[in-house]
Amino acid sequence: MMDVFRFVKLQDIEASRINSSHPSDGYVALFVRMLGLDNDPLDREQAVIALRKYALGGRKYVDAILQFRGSINLTVNLLKSESSATCEAAAGLLRMVSSVNVYIDLVAESGAVEEITGLLRRPSLTSDVKEQSISTLWNLSVEEKLRVKIAYSDLLPLLIKFLEDEDIKVKEAVGGVLANLALSHSCHKIMVEAGVIANMAKLLKADIKASKVLRKEAKSVLLELAKDEYYKILVMEEEIEQNSKSPSRYGASELLLGLNIQDKNANVEEATMYAIVGRTQQQFLARIGAIEMEDENKSNSESLSSGRFTVLPWMDGVARLVLILELEDESAIARAAESIADASINEHMRVSFKEAGAVKHLSRLLHHPSDAVRLGVIRALERLSASNDVCQRIEAEGVLHPLINSPKHSEISESLTDMILNILAWILDPSKELKSKLYDGPVNGSKKGWDTTCNAPSAEKMDEIHILNSTSSLQSMHAQDLLDPAFLARLTEILKTSSPHSQRKAASILEFLSVTEPCIEKIISVDIESGIDAVFCHKFLKGRINSFSSLKLWVFCTVKPELHALEVEEAGLAISAASRLLARLLDSEKFRCPVDSSRFTKLLRRILKSTIPLHNKDWVAACLVKLSSLSGSNVDFENPINMEVTLYETIPRLINQIKSSVSPEVQEAAVVELNRIISEGVVDSTRAVAVEGGICPLVKLIEKGNGRAIEAGLAILYNLSMDSENHSAIVAAGAVPALRRIVLSQRPQWMRALHLLRTLPT
Repeated sequence: MMDVFRFVKLQDIEASRINSSHPSDGYVALFVRMLGLDNDPLDREQAVIALRKYALGGRKYVDAILQFRGSINLTVNLLKSESSATCEAAAGLLRMVSSVNVYIDLVAESGAVEEITGLLRRPSLTSDVKEQSISTLWNLSVEEKLRVKIAYSDLLPLLIKFLEDEDIKVKEAVGGVLANLALSHSCHKIMVEAGVIANMAKLLKADIKASKVLRKEAKSVLLELAKDEYYKILVMEEEIEQNSKSPSRYGASELLLGLNIQDKNANVEEATMYAIVGRTQQQFLARIGAIEMEDENKSNSESLSSGRFTVLPWMDGVARLVLILELEDESAIARAAESIADASINEHMRVSFKEAGAVKHLSRLLHHPSDAVRLGVIRALERLSASNDVCQRIEAEGVLHPLINSPKHSEISESLTDMILNILAWILDPSKELKSKLYDGPVNGSKKGWDTTCNAPSAEKMDEIHILNSTSSLQSMHAQDLLDPAFLARLTEILKTSSPHSQRKAASILEFLSVTEPCIEKIISVDIESGIDAVFCHKFLKGRINSFSSLKLWVFCTVKPELHALEVEEAGLAISAASRLLARLLDSEKFRCPVDSSRFTKLLRRILKSTIPLHNKDWVAACLVKLSSLSGSNVDFENPINMEVTLYETIPRLINQIKSSVSPEVQEAAVVELNRIISEGVVDSTRAVAVEGGICPLVKLIEKGNGRAIEAGLAILYNLSMDSENHSAIVAAGAVPALRRIVLSQRPQWMRALHLLRTLPT
């Protein structure tokens, strides 16, 4: 066979490919037959090299090879060869064949993906072999089903590793595969977990002249992943910086050219001048994704309507987005506001937008007639208000009035209401002093602005305040807005009907407003009692399954425990906020006299025994204690409030401190307090300790704690040992060896340890 091959030179193949009008003529059949497994490896190598060169002629030459059955399978088999030349030629031929769409499935079904995976695992490969193999995967990844197959195989980590290859062609091929994989949403999770975002960002941040193709592919991957809200945040956190120092093709240089030619002596037509300036502005907006350019070649209406993104360095992006807010194009403004919201992922970015002047423009745009613009602006302000520094600037720009007026309209969406409540909750933080917040000092000896507003002064008095101090008048106007009956009624309605998240924000705002007696009167007038009652009657607080709806809830909790836990957490936060509001209102005699204290006591006791997170029960317990002290004889002495607070809030909190605190002082104080409670003989206190899982942390404490902590821990364990049901748990926690060490070492507590040891089955 070698003699035949020497006679049929590769030059003959080239001549046949160029001159023959029928590509099936010549030596194709001969070389396909030479690929057979029974031939000499060198013959097979020369044959696949010849066929690869032949296939370079294009589609009809590939068709000529594929007319012979088994040619692809034989080529794939050659990927197992130890010869680099053979592997390169075989991968190159597969690359040419897979570039024809109709043959993609044929190549995949022949096992090419699996063989290429095995090939790329080899420790040493030439750059050409890697380039041809990965380029074949690039072609195959055009198909959706093959993208998923490649992503969820061992190929993905191999591809990411090859991004460190020295050969730029290999990197470009890898980038092409990853760009195709990113087109499938189902591949995004595995790609992010494999570290694709960091590697793509690294290519864009590299301080070298990277390939334009590779940079384009990296941007394509990041933009596709950024379509997911969570992955978009990961992309932004990479903080891609500008590396290119060359002037932008449609940037400031051309814009300045358009402006400078306004010189009267310049020999440029006015129409040309305006065309340059207009084109520059249009291309600038298109480049940052604010508008879409008309494309004659674009016929896919779906792609026209889909959202577009662009990757910009953070400093460049912040400045450009703020500039766009000053344009007249409504769609550009709306997209810029949405982008500001998306980019406000950390304190650094939020402060950057504030320093660039975004807050001023966003505050102005709250009055824009376009609903899309207002929605984007409110979303941006919500994200920015998470920063205390930016929140102060937002308040200073006078956003309270439009934000307070918006929720009064019942037709606005729940999502928009949530965003407005979030902004107001950041500004109206209950931890801040309201009087110092809305007005810093007295005016001409009069009361502070907030008290003046709450007491409903006359119009003449308000005019006088305005004349004396314009700043005070502005803040008083905000106070009037906040105490508007329509606004307060809307907050109460949110407490009754909205989600726990919105309930929490509404309760927080109302707590902020309930700082003085006149303000509480206005809050009471909108039936705030029924709103708080609704929060305390959350569906997750129902006990037994006694209805079909409760049965559905139980099934939901069983099938989706994570979602159930999240909703219980949200409900706990809402209940905690409502409890703080109730505690504040109970300080007012006008509220606590008519309030149904027995009803609230019953609800709070049920909440105290529920499964909401422990840290949400502190204000519930505080309200119960306050209600019991105010109710006097109405307390149920068979189930004292103080006892229930101790069992369901105090003991679990102390055990949690013993378990999780890293401070020995905190642990010691907690165990001493717990011992005091048990020593006083509170009913079921030892049982509560056992149920809350307090035995194991107590055993660990007597091993590593100091004198007082050990003594208190031993006393608690001894009380627990009085119930034989606790013996197995105490022994399983390792108490016996720990107690023996204390006894043998003759520590001051050895007698107490010995008594405990004698009560346990050893």
